[in-house]
Amino acid sequence: MTILKDTSIRGYADRFSVAPGETIEFKVSSVKPGTYRADIVELINGDINPEGPGLVEVTAAALNGEYQARFQETDPGSYVVVNDGGRLNLSGAFTLHTFICPTTPQNENQIIMGRFSERDHAGYAMAIQRGKLSLLVGDGEKTSVFQSNSPLHHKCWYSVAVSYDPDSRQTTLYVRSVVNSVNSLLSPIVPITGEGDTKGTLDAAPADSGGPFMIAGCPVSNTSSTIDSHYNGKIDSPKVWERVLSVDELDSITNGGSPATAGLVAHWDFSVGIGPDGITTDQASDIGPFNLHGECVNFPARAMTGWNWQGREENFAHAPQEYGAIHFHDDDLEDCRWDTDIAWQIPEDFRSGIYALRLVQEEAEDWIPFFVLAPRGTAKARVLMLVPTTSYLAYANEHFNDISVAQSIFGRTAIINELDFWLHEHNEFGLSTYDTHTDGSGCHYSSYLRPIVNLRPQFRTASGGPWQFPADLHLSAWLHAQGIEFDVATDRELHDEGAELLNRYKVVLTGSHPEYYSGPMLDAWESYLASGGRGMYLGANGFYWIANWHPEKQHLMEVRKAEFGSRAWQAEPGEYYLQTNAERSGLWRGRARHPQKVFGTGFTSEGFDESSYYVQMPDARDPRADFIMEGIAPDEKIGDFGLVGGGAGGSELDRYDLSLGTPPQTLLLAYSEGHSDNYPRVVEEILFNIPMVGGTMDPNVRADITYFTTKEGGGMFSSSSIAWCGSLLENNCDNNVSRMTGNVIRRFMSDEPLPSLD
Repeated sequence: MTILKDTSIRGYADRFSVAPGETIEFKVSSVKPGTYRADIVELINGDINPEGPGLVEVTAAALNGEYQARFQETDPGSYVVVNDGGRLNLSGAFTLHTFICPTTPQNENQIIMGRFSERDHAGYAMAIQRGKLSLLVGDGEKTSVFQSNSPLHHKCWYSVAVSYDPDSRQTTLYVRSVVNSVNSLLSPIVPITGEGDTKGTLDAAPADSGGPFMIAGCPVSNTSSTIDSHYNGKIDSPKVWERVLSVDELDSITNGGSPATAGLVAHWDFSVGIGPDGITTDQASDIGPFNLHGECVNFPARAMTGWNWQGREENFAHAPQEYGAIHFHDDDLEDCRWDTDIAWQIPEDFRSGIYALRLVQEEAEDWIPFFVLAPRGTAKARVLMLVPTTSYLAYANEHFNDISVAQSIFGRTAIINELDFWLHEHNEFGLSTYDTHTDGSGCHYSSYLRPIVNLRPQFRTASGGPWQFPADLHLSAWLHAQGIEFDVATDRELHDEGAELLNRYKVVLTGSHPEYYSGPMLDAWESYLASGGRGMYLGANGFYWIANWHPEKQHLMEVRKAEFGSRAWQAEPGEYYLQTNAERSGLWRGRARHPQKVFGTGFTSEGFDESSYYVQMPDARDPRADFIMEGIAPDEKIGDFGLVGGGAGGSELDRYDLSLGTPPQTLLLAYSEGHSDNYPRVVEEILFNIPMVGGTMDPNVRADITYFTTKEGGGMFSSSSIAWCGSLLENNCDNNVSRMTGNVIRRFMSDEPLPSLD
């Protein structure tokens, strides 16, 4: 169980990685008054399993002692804000029109668009109330509400408009279905609820709300920065006129015609900005006469199918006119936007490694991990530990919304700890890419500008063991224990610098679970190994999902889960392409980049009941593998011990497979056996629903230890199990997993050529 004294203090940094001479900023919030202490600690080990060394941290820098605590609010939910300078403070007749696809129409008080202040009862807005399209008009004292006759259906596209003339007090609500064969949940053969015109009167005129025009939300008041009344769903082509449009004019727009220009004030076209490299701008472009451009806040999903999507083109960059929708969520979060409490400049001589700002306030404690690089453009060691931060973000604040599914995967009763409960109580800190939004759609994005409570030492998952960051600290602890000097870099450096980063090092180590990978990151590995680099893949289920880092926002990664693979959700048809680069997401093997082709092995099974051991194969006695097997007897089981499930082969497993691109010269040194039927073969390899794919029946359920050489004297060693690093520390590192890993890393570090396997 996680040792958690108190959860009242939380924080995050403005970056994951920082080099000597650079400054990192920490943002801290506490629900308790008073002061707290902050220190920089080097994290050596983070697994609290009593069979291991436990939490090991060393104070690396004392800061200024005590800091004043304060509470900092977080305001999740995405929207567009238009700082219109008062141009949209409409006091006369107006019409608002847009296309919408609501995903939670049953939710109360959802603002589609308008210039409205909730508590001040001021302004106007198109909204959904009690499931129905509504017009809100606030005269400064009360809000008048006018509703359509019937409720809207969820996940169906509509053309909707509200018009109002304060002089005549006449209002009209216009609702037309624009459902086609592919764009909605339902078919055109179904009578769609919500259609028709609703006419009536309102005895009110909109008062000035004092705030901006907004799409998908509104301010609580004109003195508050908090945004409320969030809309869930898609919005496409919102427009504003300073007059009442006729039904014929609205019908023309509904049928795909150009909007009338007479009286047009604003027309936001969300497809503007789509190019061959995606859509990375936050701007919501106004193509109307006054250039009232908006800004997206909290990164709503773009590159989404619009009301006019025909289902013939799946890449939004090829048909931008059909991808003019933005999908808003009431729980989107890009940035908590907290103020900085502590800024620290890394000393010029500070050692590369894994560090944290440790916060202590009475019984409350938190760590904010960060990674200190070698000085930019240099290497201080021969070994690089590559920290898989793309995967850390993919799992950031994972909520385990379906415990029954989790228990089925784990093969045991889920262990729900204090942090899991805390996350459910504090969903304002955003989601992981394994979670779904409140409207059921998958979470595509993840940011580190927020507290990430499972990216902490001591954290243990519902399966009972460490995962991702604390599991990777096993490797860090082992390197320290072995006296092996190493530098640290993160995926973001690999993505940005490519092979230039790796080429500074004699050997590069992965973490235990480098699952999410961008194209530039894979390219870097391929180039590095082909030019003589040496790599050690010390995990499993690596290089699996196609992810990408935002080209401008250093803190943001994206992934979209496509038709196959072990996935918690699946993107909607037409939405498999990444907004941030216009490339198809899904599995790398779906784009012919099987991990076996570069690393020798690829994902074959997962199970979390128990870990097993490896049995040596004849290739282990090949003279060219002598340096790997030195000190290991031929009959030894490898890794029949460990801190992760009791063995070195477990959790997730990779296998050698020539048909998937394992280099033909590869030595198969050992394989794991004895896995239970809780280890099924991965779904992407099961073409029909058949029995006999569990660990006791399927020979492909195994982890394979492999080694091969590359061009120019390079080499790759793969242990192929997430549990491998959890066995390194057994018996004070005096064991055969530690011995084999040490044999390989020391030979790879040396200038001595590797025996060729060609």
